[in-house]
Amino acid sequence: MLIDTYGRVATDLRVSLTDRCNLRCSYCMPEEGLQWLSKSTLLTDDEIVRLVRIAVTLLGITEVRFTGGEPLLRPGLVGIVERCAALEPRPKLSLTTNGIGLKRTATALRAAGLDRVNVSLDTLRPDVFKTLTRRDRHHDVVEGLEAARDAGLTPVKVNTVLMPGLNDDEAPDLLAWAVEHAYELRFIEQMPLDAQHGWKRDGMITAGDILQSLRTRFELTPEGDQARGSAPAERWLVDGGPHRVGVIASVTRPFCSACDRTRLTADGQVRTCLFAREETDLRGALRSGAPDEEVARIWKLAMWGKKAGSGLDDPEFLQPQRPMSAIGG
Repeated sequence: MLIDTYGRVATDLRVSLTDRCNLRCSYCMPEEGLQWLSKSTLLTDDEIVRLVRIAVTLLGITEVRFTGGEPLLRPGLVGIVERCAALEPRPKLSLTTNGIGLKRTATALRAAGLDRVNVSLDTLRPDVFKTLTRRDRHHDVVEGLEAARDAGLTPVKVNTVLMPGLNDDEAPDLLAWAVEHAYELRFIEQMPLDAQHGWKRDGMITAGDILQSLRTRFELTPEGDQARGSAPAERWLVDGGPHRVGVIASVTRPFCSACDRTRLTADGQVRTCLFAREETDLRGALRSGAPDEEVARIWKLAMWGKKAGSGLDDPEFLQPQRPMSAIGG
């Protein structure tokens, strides 16, 4: 069991498969990209599967989410999913992706055992998409979403970040579109995870702003804390249901007290929080020949020291040393 000193138990594992991405979203990385991790430092497919197996069989993990960077860029992704789906007890398996390449891989991923996907899409307007991501790939994401839904990777969740002066007027249109296509839309407050450290709290689009905008067109009924559980998103029924919309308010409404997540970076480091500044090396233990029980012990010790909160509510908060592309969203 991965328990911390505040009594929280981690049952949800986020695994970054690569730090690379084929978009250059302005809230994540600079236009020229980043200095990527060397191949030798990345976990191999076998090492990833072994760590997931240790987490599931020895540490009580029940859900695994594959992230990046962009996980669809990982050549062995389908095989990793298939091997993790064969574990006993079988964990729930999901993927967070930008959707580019999902059209050609959705069916294979579903056959391998993937349960569902989260797809990032911030706008319905191709020109705004190009401005935000610095790539002209809006149609690929839309087609990827359709392929995921048709392959049965449901519920398909769409993650959206609203940026001032770019797409902050699109919330109602995005929700109407998501309802029409049977996607579950989730708005995410912009977080300080950009490599260029350009994030500013002042002027960001808050959960309150988003809800106020949505209520100009929709009736929203809160599901409440009991239905939410440890999920990061607060959810509302749209016009009485059955469709829902969520808001992940990491900055203005932190949910640290209910956090049930542990994270593995693409180079094999444990992070107890997305905003943590400390990491614990598991790759070194794997490559030095440590048995599963020793790797599990190191992981438990890392989680025992998890802090009470993210630190985002501290006005002196310093940005993480590594950008989101390296640690997984």
